[in-house]
Amino acid sequence: MSRVAPHRIILGGIALAIVVWCVFALRWDWLPKYLPLIGQGIWRTVWILAVTTALGFLLSIPLGLAQAAGPWYLAAPARVFCSVIRGTPLLLQLWLLYFGLGSLFPQFPWIRESDLWPYLRQAWPYAVVALTLSFAGYEGEVMRGAFRSVPRGQLEAARAMGMPRFTILRRIWLPQAIQRALPTLGGETVLQLKATPLVATITVVDIYAVASRVRQDTFIVYEPLLLLAVVYMIITGVIVLAFRQLERRLPSRVA
Repeated sequence: MSRVAPHRIILGGIALAIVVWCVFALRWDWLPKYLPLIGQGIWRTVWILAVTTALGFLLSIPLGLAQAAGPWYLAAPARVFCSVIRGTPLLLQLWLLYFGLGSLFPQFPWIRESDLWPYLRQAWPYAVVALTLSFAGYEGEVMRGAFRSVPRGQLEAARAMGMPRFTILRRIWLPQAIQRALPTLGGETVLQLKATPLVATITVVDIYAVASRVRQDTFIVYEPLLLLAVVYMIITGVIVLAFRQLERRLPSRVA
């Protein structure tokens, strides 16, 4: 049996002591009252993270492919889009969508009378669009490098065998590009999680907004922030473990 390293035992003891101190020395009498709201905030945070990451990654594939191998009239707009997204703050993009487009839509009667108006009046569609475009802009550059890193000899051999371009992309080029981009994709997903609190600035009630409400109602500062930190750390740990499992399984499937 392998022995546990002494420094890990010491660190574990320190962490346990901090947890015990936080449980018994701090105020948690507010927690039962706000527990349902906290659950809703966690669910909304995870939902926004999952949706924007999935949509952003799907959008990053054509963005990266256009820059890596597309004609100039596709590569140039993709490059400009990624440069604008990466060169401007996400908070600015979010406010431009919500306070900009959100204030323009009511001026058009055909929009107010459409079936989309009940959704366009809410804040969460603008949050989803802003976070999706932000993720696509950053991950598009990653996919560009991943597509270019695939050995050209494999693609030329597939063409020599008469394989159609779409089949080459689906069976050879895209799987290997995703395999190379996967570690960076995991890091970008964690950064996306850390960007989700910005949606609270446009009235979307995520877990950060719930913690702010608790502080405003109870004047208790540290306990809601500590709970918020624990929630983000747990979600981050799940993301890291999930991508590690993908990194272990994907090479065998690609091969």
